[in-house]
Amino acid sequence: SFAQRALIVVVLTITAILLLTLFYYVFDILLIIFMAVLVAVFLRGSATFLAKYTKIGEGLQMGLIVLVLLIVGILGFIFLAPNVIHQLDELGEGIPASMAKLKTSVEAYPQGAAVLSKVPDPAAIWDRIVASVVLKKVAGMFSSTLGAFGNLFVILMLARYFAGTPGYYSQGIQRLFPIPKRERVREILETIYNSLFFWLVGKTASMIFIGVLTFVLLWLIGVPLALVLGLIAGLLSFIPNFGPIIAAIPAVLIAFVKDPWLAVWTIAVYVFVQFVESWVVTPFIEKRTVELEPGLSMMFQLVMALLVGTVGLVVATPILAVIVVLVQMVYVEDILGDRSEIIPEQKDMPLDVQPDETASEA
Repeated sequence: SFAQRALIVVVLTITAILLLTLFYYVFDILLIIFMAVLVAVFLRGSATFLAKYTKIGEGLQMGLIVLVLLIVGILGFIFLAPNVIHQLDELGEGIPASMAKLKTSVEAYPQGAAVLSKVPDPAAIWDRIVASVVLKKVAGMFSSTLGAFGNLFVILMLARYFAGTPGYYSQGIQRLFPIPKRERVREILETIYNSLFFWLVGKTASMIFIGVLTFVLLWLIGVPLALVLGLIAGLLSFIPNFGPIIAAIPAVLIAFVKDPWLAVWTIAVYVFVQFVESWVVTPFIEKRTVELEPGLSMMFQLVMALLVGTVGLVVATPILAVIVVLVQMVYVEDILGDRSEIIPEQKDMPLDVQPDETASEA
């Protein structure tokens, strides 16, 4: 009857609202879990790669990977931290001066003076940027030092457990589905794992490549603070689309103080670095992972940034990669029956996870 149908619609609507509300309030926790999964994927994939060339036990493989990362981090801190900290201080002092000089140069033209008459003083703009709500959300859930260390500790601990026993969690997810579907669930999980692992490997290589090349080129053309600017460029390249633009702004401003033409050359450096990265590193990543269209990636980044700030902007791309795999394999292939290959086939799965035994018996 109409009353029954109306009741069903109301119940479904209320259930959907409650689920969305719950999802909203636990979204930060889900992001922490996802970041732990990313770290675990990197650790497990690295250990599996190491296992192909050594006879070290599984536990020692993971320990060796963690030890190498710690050594690299400590050595980097020892040799780079003093210069980086010093240059960061200079960068913080130099950007307001750069903005003031830029304002003076623009005011030399009548049209520029008319526009800038309605714009606040550069020093006030910089102070507003530093104290703005946007930058307060850069850490999102990492809004305090104590919270940052606490969340980092949780991420690392979860990553250790996920990477140490991936089969336990994989089979746990498989058992939530009917026995005939468990083999397919395992395939989907392995595809997600491979997509994330090769994306992380490619992104790490891309960050190193961009950071080193940017530093070398800026140093060659005589831009001050080349080391810290190269480091910023490498780190922000983890964020597709927006990261390179954000990284170029302080470099151009610092170069403009020294010489306006140097600022032009600085822009050319960043354009050249991105051009080379797009034609060398990105094609390598796309061969082994999901190809994400820039427009789709940018829209999803904006949505994530609106929801949780810059943390969402950082993890938007790997989350989108997971969503694309799920849509392709679950909806397009299984429901619609379209087997067109969008996700590159992975024949050598680095994740050594055995399928649920009950699935093979079915």
